[in-house]
Amino acid sequence: MEEYSGDDVLFNADDTSTSVKECIEGVIGGTDYNQSKVNQWTASIVEHSLTHLVKQGRPYKYIVNCTIMQKSGAGLHTANSCYWDTSTDGSCTVRWENRTMYCVVSVFAVAVAL
Repeated sequence: MEEYSGDDVLFNADDTSTSVKECIEGVIGGTDYNQSKVNQWTASIVEHSLTHLVKQGRPYKYIVNCTIMQKSGAGLHTANSCYWDTSTDGSCTVRWENRTMYCVVSVFAVAVAL
């Protein structure tokens, strides 16, 4: 069984946000909104984000959610609520946009009891 230091069971929202932004940029950074590619884009963003998180080797279960919306002047509101151990578990939400679309990715990290 692996040993984890105290730092391994603290969720780092800043590092996670940075890596998720890199994943978003890598998938849709230079493109315009395209309805026929949105399913592929969202799947790719969540898979890349999840892969990067798992590679860190921290004792967490992760949930990654991605929403992509075309910029059309309509409003978009999202909310998350969690009931968990705030000393170990955590979440972050990344809001990204370019001139044609919005992308919102939420990451939830739930510590695995060791």
